[in-house]
Amino acid sequence: MIAEIDRIVDGHHHDPHSVLGLHGRDLRVLRPGALEVHAVLPDDTRVALPHRHRGVFAARLPRKVDDYRIAVRYEDGSAHLQADAYRYTPTLGELDLHLIGEGRHEELWRALGAHVIEREGDLGEVSGTRFAVWAPDARGVRVIGDFNYWSGIAHPMRSLGSSGVWELFLPEVGEGDLYKFQVLGADGHWRDKADPMARRTQMPPDTASVVTVSEHVWTDQEWMAQRKGTEPHRAPMSVYEVHLGSWRPGLSYTELAEQLVSYVCEMGFTHVELLPVAGHPFDGSWGYQVTSYYAPTPRFGSPDEFRHLVDSLHRAGIGVFLDWVPAHFPKDEWALARFDGTALYEHPDPRRGEHPDWGTLIFNYGRTEVRNFLVANALYWLEEFHIDGLRVDAVASMIYLDYSRGSGAWEPNMFGGRENLEAIDFLKELNTTVYRRNPAVAMIAEESTAYTGVTTPVDLGGLGFGLKWNMGWMHDSLEYVKKEPIHRKYHHNDITFSMVYAYSENYILPLSHDEVVHGKQSLFNKPPGDEWQRAATLRALLSFMWSHPGKQLLFMGGEIAQGEEWSHEQGVPWWLLRFDHHAGVQRLVKALNGLYRPRPALWSLDTDPAGFDWLDGGDHEGNTLSYLRRGEDDSVLVCAVNFSPVPRPGRRIGLPEEGRWSCVLNSDDPRFGGSGYQAPTSVVAEPQEWHGRPYSAEITLPPLGAVWFEPER
Repeated sequence: MIAEIDRIVDGHHHDPHSVLGLHGRDLRVLRPGALEVHAVLPDDTRVALPHRHRGVFAARLPRKVDDYRIAVRYEDGSAHLQADAYRYTPTLGELDLHLIGEGRHEELWRALGAHVIEREGDLGEVSGTRFAVWAPDARGVRVIGDFNYWSGIAHPMRSLGSSGVWELFLPEVGEGDLYKFQVLGADGHWRDKADPMARRTQMPPDTASVVTVSEHVWTDQEWMAQRKGTEPHRAPMSVYEVHLGSWRPGLSYTELAEQLVSYVCEMGFTHVELLPVAGHPFDGSWGYQVTSYYAPTPRFGSPDEFRHLVDSLHRAGIGVFLDWVPAHFPKDEWALARFDGTALYEHPDPRRGEHPDWGTLIFNYGRTEVRNFLVANALYWLEEFHIDGLRVDAVASMIYLDYSRGSGAWEPNMFGGRENLEAIDFLKELNTTVYRRNPAVAMIAEESTAYTGVTTPVDLGGLGFGLKWNMGWMHDSLEYVKKEPIHRKYHHNDITFSMVYAYSENYILPLSHDEVVHGKQSLFNKPPGDEWQRAATLRALLSFMWSHPGKQLLFMGGEIAQGEEWSHEQGVPWWLLRFDHHAGVQRLVKALNGLYRPRPALWSLDTDPAGFDWLDGGDHEGNTLSYLRRGEDDSVLVCAVNFSPVPRPGRRIGLPEEGRWSCVLNSDDPRFGGSGYQAPTSVVAEPQEWHGRPYSAEITLPPLGAVWFEPER
């Protein structure tokens, strides 16, 4: 028994419950530093427990009991009456452990981590926290926290067989208590680790996990019911991308629930997309280096306050997408890296397990438990926080073994190719599982290559995403508007090429945060010319974007023509709205959204070639484009864009219907900061064939402007 106690106190006993607690009538209690210890039986009998060895107190009770309490007095005079953590059976059942071992526990967050629960006994219910952590190669694991003065000697956990899970119920530990796991690695070193499944964390730079209980009562039932009947790729989707920390710096989740919701409603966006809110230690990573995958960052409040933000957006009719980062994680010693002394979450081969560009580690997608950790995490955000979709970051870095690696720095797959077959299988499993449980959400890939089948269903050989960012459209369009107008005729294909592949995937057109940092300049400062020309070009580009097949996404600040690059420290320069060029662009974006949602021609056939026809896509010399958008309700819109600073009056344009056509958008309108160049508010279709259409009319294309016409039916 002395050897067993030594192993427990030294921290490498796999089953301390087999020694500690009540065994028949023999009771052993581990209370390091105690002066005296008594057992208190159900009839209030007190039995002294003499010290036996290294903080273990033990005695044979006078009779067999099922419940008891421990009375402890310390040298400082403090005394405590406590339930004994080592009298309780495991709180995880065989099914939980089986599913964890198989990598199929879709609600992993309910099994692992810290959960406040009640345990029954003859002396009444005992409230405490059940701790469970996966560390299969650890020699021992302890719970440490503010409740034991960060010394885990008294609280070793037990290993639950071959599952690799360690578990312990600690009475009287509850909401708000800080904790970590003290892990004795396979290499013999102790590490203090934050809980990988923590649902709340300390404020950085502090790194402890926090026991938490959600009390939030959801009030978005109408939104959730309406969402069930929606197919995202056939619905309106105008997304406002937001970094919560710098939209209006200093706001909490609760304040954002008022101010951000009000602003997004006023501007008419259908969705917000939040840069990652999962716990991350470094502000400058913008959330893309995640250490706490199951905990919203505490920078803006509690997890329930984040729920309140989502709830408020939903009640206002606004969907919520979340950036999600399964591609890599940072090397911080207190987090996931070498969690149990081995490469547990990361791939052990640095050619597959380390990211050369970002200085981070790459998940081991071939390990079932790691895939389970990530798949369950996606479900956690979608189901516990009512998120409407996940934008999966850096998919290309996952699916290519040679991503950012030179010759000799990567290892081919078993077939000699460059594809990461394990990551591809993970993505298929992820999307299959998410859509099976939550069919109305949107899984969105940020995939920057021409990998085929990103939004093709898994059963048809694809990755199974619902939507994909159209990085080609973004790159080509921005490169085009950067050119001097006189040179644009030589690059006309840049602005039209996207229609060659527009229906190869289900696309979102992004003008995202990545395009306004690191020397790329703001959207406002990308085009050449004076302030008026730059603002006008931006208005034309946004009008083109809103009328192009595909959903649209605009990063905050773009809607006010922010001049400087985005700074996560400075935030959006709202003071610019005092100036006409900036306020005009904001009014245009509001108008675009106002026109967009009620017109199915702009969104219902985004993924169907029947929704778009060129009228004239080949006007290189004039820098103009014209095209039709159609809706599944037979609605139609004629759109024309002039990327030249020269007005184009008297332009004949083909029309598919007779009658009067109203101009519903003119981006050159003075209220948007435009020149107000004289243009008709309506035209009458003449029976003159043009652009392959039976009718036509002469319109005016304003300088660096866009116009939309629709029939007066």
